[in-house]
Amino acid sequence: MTPDQLAARLEAAALRIGPAVAHGVEHAAELGRAQIKGHASGRPGPNVITGQYRNSWQVEKRHLPHGAQCTIGTEEPYGRRLEFGFVGADSLGRVYAQPPFAHVQPSLPAMTAALHLGMMSAVAEVLR
Repeated sequence: MTPDQLAARLEAAALRIGPAVAHGVEHAAELGRAQIKGHASGRPGPNVITGQYRNSWQVEKRHLPHGAQCTIGTEEPYGRRLEFGFVGADSLGRVYAQPPFAHVQPSLPAMTAALHLGMMSAVAEVLR
């Protein structure tokens, strides 16, 4: 391969890396949301009564010039209490000794693995 051919190949790869990385990041985020919802479906995570909390988990996607950013979260005010537990008095003076029902933390290894695999696939795709 000549230097000119290499330069042309790298230039073509640079144009394709953004969408390929974005696809990998978005896939990992959707998998992460599914993992969190699965872990929020009963013990050892929180019990399901109505499904409102489990269904409140959303993925917010933001495209960047050479990739993407995804945020997974819930706007339910009791989300942190469920994940980390709560011991003490709340703002109304009620006293709690609520244990943590982790559902996000157990999902992190699968999200990390999916993100690593997605980035390896993105690089392999653009360097073909």
